[in-house]
Amino acid sequence: MKRLTLPLVILLVFGSVMLARTVAFSVDQREQALVLMFGDAKRVEHAWGSDDQPGLKFKFPWENVVFFDRRNLMLNAPAKQILASDQEWLIVDVFARYRIADPLLFYQRVTTVRGAELRMTPFLEASVKSVLGSHDSAQIVSGQRLDMMNAIRDQLESQTKGANLGVEIIDVKIRRADLPTENATKVFLRMETERQQEAAKIRAEGEESALKLRAEADREVRVILANAKETSSRIRGAGDAERNEVYANAYNADPEFFAFYRSMEAYEKALANGNTSMVLSPDSEFFRYFGSQRGK
Repeated sequence: MKRLTLPLVILLVFGSVMLARTVAFSVDQREQALVLMFGDAKRVEHAWGSDDQPGLKFKFPWENVVFFDRRNLMLNAPAKQILASDQEWLIVDVFARYRIADPLLFYQRVTTVRGAELRMTPFLEASVKSVLGSHDSAQIVSGQRLDMMNAIRDQLESQTKGANLGVEIIDVKIRRADLPTENATKVFLRMETERQQEAAKIRAEGEESALKLRAEADREVRVILANAKETSSRIRGAGDAERNEVYANAYNADPEFFAFYRSMEAYEKALANGNTSMVLSPDSEFFRYFGSQRGK
């Protein structure tokens, strides 16, 4: 019994000593903690993307804890002069937002946030120069930059992944893209000239289209009028033929009455206007029915 008691006492004493030497530490909800033992990583507390909760944690005295921010971090690049594709210089100020996605890799590659900024700043500057250098100054200054910022983000993310920095790029924003003071007036005048040339081109194309439309409309009008005249002539000819046939039939039926009827029509047309003056001889054939109902 005494032989069993001694090892148990020793075990209890050792456990008490170890428990007493266990150190507690707290992990804030905005942080993630990397636990190291003699420089080697043992575990990550409250890592990004994990279900581990913040709060009170424990470690052994010979273990060290390195805290990293769990929030989005800002990478500010100094304002630089960028040469656009139209050979104009621009002053460009950009920044990127990123997060520490892999604390262990981040610690191994750059150790601190300052170290990460020193590594990533050249990547950001190179991406800005590459993307903006393929666009002209008017496109960059005009504010239509969404596609450019996405392209810069993609290039920066590719470079940081290639360098195994343990970070994830969230987005890139162009804070400012301005022309140098000495170049602004010249560039704006050139932009105005280009817009005027573009407007003149659009107006010329519009006038050309209008002329084509007018010519087509005029052609259609001429075709419609020609068809209408042809139709009216055909109808008029048919009507005249029918009228002549009616006259012929009437003449053949009673030539005397037909002559009388035609004379009455001639009188009506000639004398309908009271201001009409006519100079005729008294024995004119035109007035043959004035003297006799049967004519001369």
